Amino acid sequence: MEPKTQARGVSVDFRFTEEQLMIQDVARRIAQEKIAPSAEHHDKTGEFPLENIRTLGENGLMGIEVPAEYGGAGMDPISYVLAMIEIAAGDAAHSTIMSVNNSLFCNGILKFGTEEQKQKYVRAIAEGREIGAFALTEPQSGSDATAMRCKATKQADGTYVIHGKKSWITSGPVAKYFVLFAMTDPDKGARGITAFMVDGDRAGFHRGKTEPKLGIRASATCEIEFDGYVALPEDVLGEVGHGFKIAMSVLDAGRIGIASQAIGIARAAYEKTLEYVRERKAFGAAIGTFQMTQAKIADMKCKLDAATLLTLRAAWQKGEFDKGGARFSNEAAIAKLTASEAAMWITHQAVQIHGGMGYSKEMPLERYFRDAKITEIYEGTSEIQRLVIARNETGLR
Repeated sequence: MEPKTQARGVSVDFRFTEEQLMIQDVARRIAQEKIAPSAEHHDKTGEFPLENIRTLGENGLMGIEVPAEYGGAGMDPISYVLAMIEIAAGDAAHSTIMSVNNSLFCNGILKFGTEEQKQKYVRAIAEGREIGAFALTEPQSGSDATAMRCKATKQADGTYVIHGKKSWITSGPVAKYFVLFAMTDPDKGARGITAFMVDGDRAGFHRGKTEPKLGIRASATCEIEFDGYVALPEDVLGEVGHGFKIAMSVLDAGRIGIASQAIGIARAAYEKTLEYVRERKAFGAAIGTFQMTQAKIADMKCKLDAATLLTLRAAWQKGEFDKGGARFSNEAAIAKLTASEAAMWITHQAVQIHGGMGYSKEMPLERYFRDAKITEIYEGTSEIQRLVIARNETGLR
């Protein structure tokens, strides 16, 4: 980044700290040496990259913002963005697993969990010993999370008996622990949702088939079902009836992670394209000298930089929020919307510039293109991001 600049008395410092650059270097090394070389294999087979995920955990990348006392790296949101971009540039599926563990799982427990929950659940995931998952979506309720049917009924002894299904659960086939959202009081709508910590090894918990997906194929996804699963009183995360509030708070942080993922995918496609337009000859010249190609390169670079800066702004705002500042939901939505649509556009142009080779599985361009699409869908579709932004800007609901 460029050094500090000033305008009209306002100072903006774009320099990264030594610690931020250190975690970025660690992530880049792992991405280049372990993840990128195995990405084609994992995409083709759909095999979950457990060994690589363990390596990420051992190097502090599965709990970047998790304090050291809970097994994490104890770093800030900008460090998380920088590391996520590097891992996603190596392979998007790996970054999906990393994002869920960092943003959706650990973040919510750190913010709303008890000390016992933090020690039990966060430490295991941050150290890479276990995999975590986030269970909000259901077969009939995606964007409308308040329409959930998964129900937790309180018993006389204080336990909750849970019945229902959740769908599209990232890492569902391999996760040990889940943050689950279930309806405890249907009459209250959103205020009747409660969050629970779930152990996938306990009775009443069942995993469905692994979903065959267009992209991020090594990130295992499945439906999960609860049939008389018993949650103990100490399994409640936060307060009863505060589940929807917890989910929305966690998704704000998650959207920064997905924006970072989108940037990593887009950067990988852009860098491959730069190499190609310098080397590929047509009509006696490198195709990078053709004006139509140059226009695409310029637009790709502008979109990539805009997405990166907006995502870093959102990460910075999250850091301020963690210190007691204002919410960052708008900044996160702007970053996620801009970065995901930039990734889809950039990978599209990258395939087009590569022509037939871009369409071939001999090169990673078609994988980048397939992987980019999901960033416009999960953790809030582009349509939902536009609603969030417009409502925040106008104050109208």
